[in-house]
Amino acid sequence: MKVALVGCGQMSRGWLDACAKIDDLEIVALVDLDLAAAKRQAAAFELADVLCGTDLAAVLEATHPDIVFDVTVPAARHGVVETAIGHGCHVLTEKPMATSLADARHFIDLAAAKGRVHAVVQNRRFLAGIRRLRRFVESGAIGALTAVHCDFFIGPHFGGFREDMDHVLLLDMAIHTFDAARYVSGAVPKAVYCHETNPKGSWYRTGAAANAIFEMSGGVVLTYRGSWAAEGLRTSWESVWRLVGENGTLTWDGADGFAAERPIGRTGLLSEETSIEIPPLDPGDRIGGHEGVIRDFLDALRGGRTPECPGTDNIRSLAMVLGAIRSAETGHRVTYNDVMELSA
Repeated sequence: MKVALVGCGQMSRGWLDACAKIDDLEIVALVDLDLAAAKRQAAAFELADVLCGTDLAAVLEATHPDIVFDVTVPAARHGVVETAIGHGCHVLTEKPMATSLADARHFIDLAAAKGRVHAVVQNRRFLAGIRRLRRFVESGAIGALTAVHCDFFIGPHFGGFREDMDHVLLLDMAIHTFDAARYVSGAVPKAVYCHETNPKGSWYRTGAAANAIFEMSGGVVLTYRGSWAAEGLRTSWESVWRLVGENGTLTWDGADGFAAERPIGRTGLLSEETSIEIPPLDPGDRIGGHEGVIRDFLDALRGGRTPECPGTDNIRSLAMVLGAIRSAETGHRVTYNDVMELSA
């Protein structure tokens, strides 16, 4: 399948690295407002025959790709997705899928009207650790899930647009954990309360840290504590996780460290605990981060099925982010009734 990739900044490297590993995919165009950036990536990835341009519509008319990969900053999302679908292309887009729920609904409706597939790169779902967490929950080894707790503390100095973004942690990073928590738990968001700060010493303009409590379906509570201005003793980029069930607990350090225990009896104040084995990956699980997402998307197009991260589902993860932002701005608990009705 022929692909035009839009947005040739730093994030595009992960996409292009993944594409280089997929034989039946051809990059035919690189588009960026900075033509030099497109040409640099073409040279870096030895894409000698690729068309580099600054005008997406003109490039699409010249190359007629099947798919557009949208790797632009969130503010550019609306124009890119509209143009791509308007030219008959399927779209795989960076997160967040939109900067508003109205835009997200518009993209869903537009893709449906044009018979195109619109999906979002939630590459954390395609990590082995996240897959194993979900398998563990599905196994029932600790009974019904009651709580998911995620901690994220890292101090990256990106430079560029992120350091000037509003709500930078919630909008640009926390969506990974929120989406993964939805995937692992199988629960949908009902309400959120969030407190956002910009800690002393932060090199971000605003919103580098947040604490959120989500009420999820099935009585599950999700807590998120995060900061992008936390130097020292950093967590994994995937967060540190604690899953609490009716009959035990699992922890994951975001890398290779898993541990799980359940009670086997009690003679005093505390129960005696025994370790639980963490199931391995299912043979059918697709992993590989960006590569996994892209392969799933291509297979879905060929097979006429829905990819794993369609916009119709990802709007719930976007709603979690935007609801948390609204709560942080107002100081009030925010519910998700309208989004749940839309996504039912």
